[in-house]
Amino acid sequence: MQLNADIQKLERTYLSQQFSVSSKEELEPLFRELLDRSLHSVTDLKKWLSDSSELQSAISENACWRQIKMTRDTENKDLEKDFQDFVLNIEPHIKPHAQALNQKLVDSEFANDLDEKYQVMLRAAKNSIELYREENIPLEAEISVLAQKYGAITGKISVEIEGQEYTPQQARKFLQQSDRSKREMVYRKLSERRLEDQEILDDLFDKLIAKRHQVALNAGFENYRDYMFKRLGRFDYGPDDCYAFHESVREFILPLVEKIYEKKKNKLSLDNLKPWDLDATPEAEEPLKPFNGGKELSDKSIAVFDKLNPFFGNCIRKMQSMKHLDLDSRKGKAPGGYNCPLAESGVPFIFMNAAGTADDVITMMHEGGHAFHSFLCHDLSIEGFKEYPMEMAELASMSMELFTMDHWDIFYPNKTDLKRAKEEQLERSLSIFPWVATIDKFQHWIYTNPKHSREERTEEWMKILNEFYPSNIDVSGLDDFRAIQWQKQLHLYEVPFYYIEYGICQLGALGMWKEYQKNKTETIEKYLEALSFGSTKNLKELWNTAGIAFDFSAKSIEEVATFVNSKL
Repeated sequence: MQLNADIQKLERTYLSQQFSVSSKEELEPLFRELLDRSLHSVTDLKKWLSDSSELQSAISENACWRQIKMTRDTENKDLEKDFQDFVLNIEPHIKPHAQALNQKLVDSEFANDLDEKYQVMLRAAKNSIELYREENIPLEAEISVLAQKYGAITGKISVEIEGQEYTPQQARKFLQQSDRSKREMVYRKLSERRLEDQEILDDLFDKLIAKRHQVALNAGFENYRDYMFKRLGRFDYGPDDCYAFHESVREFILPLVEKIYEKKKNKLSLDNLKPWDLDATPEAEEPLKPFNGGKELSDKSIAVFDKLNPFFGNCIRKMQSMKHLDLDSRKGKAPGGYNCPLAESGVPFIFMNAAGTADDVITMMHEGGHAFHSFLCHDLSIEGFKEYPMEMAELASMSMELFTMDHWDIFYPNKTDLKRAKEEQLERSLSIFPWVATIDKFQHWIYTNPKHSREERTEEWMKILNEFYPSNIDVSGLDDFRAIQWQKQLHLYEVPFYYIEYGICQLGALGMWKEYQKNKTETIEKYLEALSFGSTKNLKELWNTAGIAFDFSAKSIEEVATFVNSKL
C-alpha cells in the first residue's frame, strides 16, 4: 500500500475558508441547510454525507485544540474558560442537530444503497438515535466540565525531594534507585500528598456518579454500566465476558506476575518486597536512562520508527515540525498521556509527561501507534469512517510497543541495558492485566451500585484490589495509601469504562508480536492495512485483517500467558 506521512489539511468545499467555531450562532445556518437539503439519489446522499463530515471535522478539531491547550496549562483560567465555553454553550447546541442529521441519514430511502463500507457508520448512527435523550444534553455538559476538574486538581500535585520540587512523574524516577530508604521516603511523600486531595477527589467522583446514573436512567437503562456498553458500541462482547476476563486473569496471569515479583525480590536480596521496591534497581546496577528531555525522546523515537518502517518515522517528523509534540512533565500540566487526532488538519498531537524513564519510552511508542492510526485514516472520505473502535485503537498502540523492541538499541546502546529494557517490557505486558481487571471490575461495581457510600466504596475497592494484587508484595501498614489508589486512575474520572480495552488489546498485541517474530514484513503490512480501514469494517473484520482473531476467552489468555512466560 502507498504510504505518505506528508498529509495535508482537508480541502474545504462546503465551508468557507474563514469559518471557525466560535459561537453556536455561526453553526445554526449550516445545520439548517444540511437538515433541509433534498436528497434525490444515492449520489446526493453521499455528497450530503461529505458536507456533513466537513462540518463535523471543523467542529471536532476546534474542540480538540481547546482541550489540548487546557491540559498543557491547567493553571491558565482563560484556557479553562475557553474549553468550558465549548462544553457548556456550543456542544449542547450541536447535539440536537447531530441527532437530527443521524435521523435524516437513517430515514433516507437511499441509505440501503450505500456501499458496504458505510454499514458500520450506519449502525453507529442507529445506536446514537436509540440512546439520544434531550434531557441528557445539559447533564452531559456538566459531566464534561466536572471530569476536566480532575486534571486541574492533580496537575497541581508536586513533592519536595532534597530541596527540589518534582511532579509525580518526575519523582517516580527515585523509585528506581538502589537506595531503599530513599525509595520509601519518596513513595510515602507521594502517597501523603495524594491523601491531601482525597476529600476533594471523593466529592468530585460522587458528583460524577450521580450525574452519570441520571443520564442512564433518562435513557431507559437500569444503570450507567449498561448504558455505557451500548454507547461505546460494544456489539461483540458484554459484561459477562468482562467478568470471565477478570477470573481468567486471576487464574492464569496473577501467578506469573507473582513469579516476576519473586524474582525481583531475590534480585534485590530482600526478605520482603514492598510497593516502593517494584521498580528498584539492584545496587550493582544504575536505573535505565534512555534519554534526556523531550527533544531527545522525539529524535530517538524517530530513529526507532525509521528502522521499523520509514513511514512511522516520517509521521513523528511531521508532528515534530508542526510542534504537535508536548512530551516533558512540568507542574501545572495535566497528568497522563494521549494522542489527539485532529480531524481537519490530519496531523495529530501527542501529549505526555516524560521524565527520562524507560516507562516514558513505552508511552512514546504507544502514543506513536495511535498517531500512525490517525495518519493512515486521514484520507478516508468522511469523518464517520475515521471513528474506529477503541478495541482497534489500543491494538494499534500496544502492538507498536512490542514491534519496536527490536530497535531499542537506539535508546539502549549497551547490550545489558537493552536486554533489561526488553525483559521489563515483557514483564509489564503481563503485570498490566491484574490492574486492568481491578479497575474494570471496580467500575462495574460502582455503577451497578450507584447509591453506595464512600465507606462502602472504599471497602469494595480494597476487596477487589486484594483479589488481583500479588500476594508476595508486603503492604502491611499501608492501607490508608492503598485505599485511595484508585484516585490515581484518570480514566475513572474522565473516560469511564474505557479500560477493559487495554487488557483485550494487550492480548491482541502479544498475538501480533508472536506473528511478527515469524514474518516481520508481512505482519507490519497487515498492521498497516488494518489501521487504514478506519471503521469501514467491523471490529472482528479489522482484527482478522491484522492477522489475529478477536478473542479474549480464558483459552486465549492461558495461551498468551504461556507464550510470554516462555519468552521471559
